[in-house]
Amino acid sequence: MKMSPAASERYQPYALVAPTVAVLLSVAAYPVLATLWLSLHRLIIVFHDRRFVGLANYASLFGDGRFWSSLGNTCYFAGAAVPAELVLGLLLALLLDSAIRGRSALRAVVLLPWAAPTVISAKIWMYLFNPQSGPIGATVLHGVDWLGTPPYAMWAAILLDIWKTTPFVALLLLAGLQAIPTSVPEAAQVDGASTWRMLWQIKLPLIRRSIVVALLFRTLDAFRVFDSIYVLTQGGPANTTETLSIYTYKTLMKAGDFGYGSTLAVATFLSIVSISLLYLVALRSRIAERA
Repeated sequence: MKMSPAASERYQPYALVAPTVAVLLSVAAYPVLATLWLSLHRLIIVFHDRRFVGLANYASLFGDGRFWSSLGNTCYFAGAAVPAELVLGLLLALLLDSAIRGRSALRAVVLLPWAAPTVISAKIWMYLFNPQSGPIGATVLHGVDWLGTPPYAMWAAILLDIWKTTPFVALLLLAGLQAIPTSVPEAAQVDGASTWRMLWQIKLPLIRRSIVVALLFRTLDAFRVFDSIYVLTQGGPANTTETLSIYTYKTLMKAGDFGYGSTLAVATFLSIVSISLLYLVALRSRIAERA
């Protein structure tokens, strides 16, 4: 049966995205479903122990103090790093958007921390925080071992994350600033608007979507942080920097408990999905209010 031109035009977008959706499902759906299935088993390879236990792993999860501690560490890390990156990224984006000399070279230099591999960046910061020879640890911190002291180790990881990913936030916000028509700030200047008023009442509302996208990307990335903290502290000292991803890795690869490790992975996945939904609902509500 031949479709009418109107129906063909209506279904054309779905046909165009269907191959991409099929590839994404084949790449992402199987690992997710396999992890979900493993989370319903007790699977310890070393002891050749594999049996179906249903929701027993999830019941154990709610009573696992280490899980709640790692979840708290993850929320603390994301809650401290992401707002700082947003503020610093906005200031950096405003600087890069202004008419200053050497702006193109400055943009290239700013992206260097973000472009550097995370492991290399973490190794550099390990040296900087070294209490005996590090430029920061031996001089600014007066020999205090931040990476080995529970109150400070998490903040060392937060500082590393802020240094590395602020340029990414700045790049997203800069794209939003450059999408603002030049006639808008020019008209505001003619009306006598101050720099602060132009920023607060004109630029920030116009880049609201860019801010939400930056917050979404960075929150999701910070919530599943692994490599930078693992290289710095491996989750120590005394598990004070152990995030959900690190706890999952230790359970899977070091303890060899693939069943409970998969349960932790599912819990991390559900946390990330929940955060994504919260951001999308907030963005949709703001759009509905403006409409």
